[in-house]
Amino acid sequence: MAKYLPLFPLSIVVFPGEKLNLHIFEPRYKQLVLDCIENEKTFGIPTYIQSNVGVYGTEMEILEVEKTHANGEMDIRTKGKNIFKIEQFDKMAPGRLYAGGQVEVFENDFQEDIMTKLKIKDLLQKLYNSLGLEKLFTDLLEDFKSYDIGHHLGLNTEQEYTLLQLRTEIERQEAILQHLQQVVPIVKATEQLKERVKQNGHFKNLTPPNF
Repeated sequence: MAKYLPLFPLSIVVFPGEKLNLHIFEPRYKQLVLDCIENEKTFGIPTYIQSNVGVYGTEMEILEVEKTHANGEMDIRTKGKNIFKIEQFDKMAPGRLYAGGQVEVFENDFQEDIMTKLKIKDLLQKLYNSLGLEKLFTDLLEDFKSYDIGHHLGLNTEQEYTLLQLRTEIERQEAILQHLQQVVPIVKATEQLKERVKQNGHFKNLTPPNF
């Protein structure tokens, strides 16, 4: 589905369903928020990456303006809705201070693979246990989709941006599984190294080999 969106580039990746609190202080983005509220419209957050506005981003809805400050700055609560790709980018939307763009909104397939999900869950538990983050594992994994754990995998911005571009849950699951299969052994090896370092200097009760 094609539409024109006000755009608010940021150096982050926002996933569908994610809630994001923003402090709005620049005049152009104060105008953007007021326009969206007045016209009951959404806006887009494309990821600003490698010194450029990326072509992929997330459509956002404004849930509420929590506070308006005396100088016009605002604290707002937003939530991610859909992924889009920018077809045409305008540094300034017609007659406005903020950027805008013609975008194509993705049809997103959330059909998951249960076996892959179980493998991800097992690896995440091992990862969080190694890092001492057992509570995070418990909080996250009652029932989850890829987007729910996207910021809790140790991905950098470029990797999260790649994940954002995948249009099916199965593709996202495969990418996450591959990442965890690479990361978990490294983290576990680091933990073993830490234990070996701690043991240095301690008196050891060792049994000599028989030869």
